[in-house]
Amino acid sequence: MTRLEIAETIDSVFGDGPVSRDQIITAAHNAGARPDVLAALERLPERSFPHLRELWQHLPDLPVSTSNG
Repeated sequence: MTRLEIAETIDSVFGDGPVSRDQIITAAHNAGARPDVLAALERLPERSFPHLRELWQHLPDLPVSTSNG
């Protein structure tokens, strides 16, 4: 799982201003996110996030994308 995968799954939820952790998780679930994506999003703190990029400070272990190594 990568930041890119999460971004592609939930980016549209950020169109109308700040969203809550629960709104992010619901959007991911509705988009058919994989269980590990949902588990990562459940680690977010209970707060509002004005921009997608603010998630990354709470999920620092996620790579931006896959490397072909």
